Amino acid sequence: MSWIEVIVLAIVQGLTEFIPISSTAHLRIVPALFKWPDPGAAFTAVVQIGTLAAVMSYYWRDIVRIASAMLADLRRGKLATTHDALLGWMIALGTLPIIVIVVLLRHQIKSELRSLYVVSGALAGVALLLAVVELIVRRRESMGKHGRGVDEVGWRDATVVGFAQAVALVPGASRSGSTILGGLISGLTRETAARFSFLLSIPAVFAAGVFELIEARDELLTSSHDAAKLVVAIVVAGIVGYATIPWLLAYLRRRTMTLFIVYRLILAALLLYLLFSGRLAANS
Repeated sequence: MSWIEVIVLAIVQGLTEFIPISSTAHLRIVPALFKWPDPGAAFTAVVQIGTLAAVMSYYWRDIVRIASAMLADLRRGKLATTHDALLGWMIALGTLPIIVIVVLLRHQIKSELRSLYVVSGALAGVALLLAVVELIVRRRESMGKHGRGVDEVGWRDATVVGFAQAVALVPGASRSGSTILGGLISGLTRETAARFSFLLSIPAVFAAGVFELIEARDELLTSSHDAAKLVVAIVVAGIVGYATIPWLLAYLRRRTMTLFIVYRLILAALLLYLLFSGRLAANS
């Protein structure tokens, strides 16, 4: 890829990783619109290391506290002795579904599921589910029943959100979109669902990024020039992503998911139009 492609895609990754509109979809759509080659699943996974660094930088106090509590549990030979330890073990539980799905569907994720038809379907499908859940949440809020906060997240919530994260392996579903959807279904507030979504993403994104970097190193690091581009992409994605996190959390404190739902539906419709009119090819 050229430097222009690398920087543009890194900015796209940083902007769309945490906003529930699917970074993977945009990393497929943007190159297709500009007639650039598909950056591939390996590049997509590795550049997410930048947005992973953004999450870890933003929540580093929480991460240190949770990790310390889990280590204390292991030393005592007990489980979930504090709320921080409980949160850590719930994150571990919520990560299991995506590991199982990756093992079972790894090759499909890298090939058939990257079709733009699949992307458009996932964009629209999750948008419609979010719309239904938003109606339910608004009705509940109108009756004075508000969602639960982060101190009230339980094992059932972690399980539901964990399975929702596994759905995000389909390009277009969106990790944040799917996990926030799972959190809202479980009865969490929008902000809590987003925060738990970000924390839950850490193990999965780290594992995927490191695995792809090792497995596809010959493809990604063919020269020192390519290595430099990859480093720049990770750094740019991290900086942009770090700025996006507080914006989204502040937005969800005051507003609903309607803006993202409408955007996803418009993007899905536009994508289908471009595919059926022959302006875009479904596969790279």
